[in-house]
Amino acid sequence: MNRLLYALAALSIALPTAAQDKLPPAPYAYRQLDDAAQEARAKALMETLRCLQCEGQSIADSDAPIAGDMRHQVRLRIAAGEQPEAIRAWLVERYGDYVSYAPRIDRLTWPLFAAPLILAALAAALLRRRFTTGAGV
Repeated sequence: MNRLLYALAALSIALPTAAQDKLPPAPYAYRQLDDAAQEARAKALMETLRCLQCEGQSIADSDAPIAGDMRHQVRLRIAAGEQPEAIRAWLVERYGDYVSYAPRIDRLTWPLFAAPLILAALAAALLRRRFTTGAGV
């Protein structure tokens, strides 16, 4: 009886994820905008946004379904006249800072940017101390 319950639980979790791949791609996932200037702005923005599934590719280069949906949203919003930074802010709000290749520096993320500088300064101070005290012997 437990095996049957486990199998049903696993099936109920797997079915929604399998169904998502069967959906047709969004209209602007693989089709460019008619206006070349708008498409250039959309392409420039898409190259600075990370695919959440591939993790190493931008949404402009990825063939993952979520990247197609994100390209569609970017193109729709550019066509509607929205500014690229507003679109980036919307995507960061929706998916988190990880979606952007250029993360914001704010009160939560500044230690990530400061830590390497602090460690480099500490290493330089330790090396300087080591070589200056060793030279006098």
